[in-house]
Amino acid sequence: MHSNMPTIRITPLFDQKVRGLCVKPYPLHPHGCPNFGKAIRCPPAVGLLDEVYDLQKPSYVIYNIFDLGAHVEKMRRLHPNWSERQLYCCLYWQGKARKELKSEVEKFHRTKDPMKELLVTTCPEAMGLNVTETMRRAGIKLEWPPVEIALQVAFAGIPRIEKT
Repeated sequence: MHSNMPTIRITPLFDQKVRGLCVKPYPLHPHGCPNFGKAIRCPPAVGLLDEVYDLQKPSYVIYNIFDLGAHVEKMRRLHPNWSERQLYCCLYWQGKARKELKSEVEKFHRTKDPMKELLVTTCPEAMGLNVTETMRRAGIKLEWPPVEIALQVAFAGIPRIEKT
């Protein structure tokens, strides 16, 4: 797919309404994400994208491509009695995918940002980045919900410096 370019310069689509996804109910979580209001990387503790980053300066997404279809088939062989929901459960694949994203972020800092001047977040939706539309505008269509391919996306940009 796009594995030869896991970092691309983008024009971020900021929409603070995206943070509403954090409280949208989903199976077994009637109040949305259990990290909402608890984790510092989550709303309301984390700042909005346009407050933390200077969106007029170059911005990037760093991403990894996780072969969810292959993972599901492997789990289907190991657990033939599991339901589709169990086979796709993020508890069984997200840790590995996030580790791969962390590796891509480290590679980004070594090759594109050796002075580590750019601030990176691995939870840009919590800050109001419309990841789906930002990636679509960059030529990468996300499967939603993911069936074959799952992408984890980090955002990198220049921190906003307030004039005093």
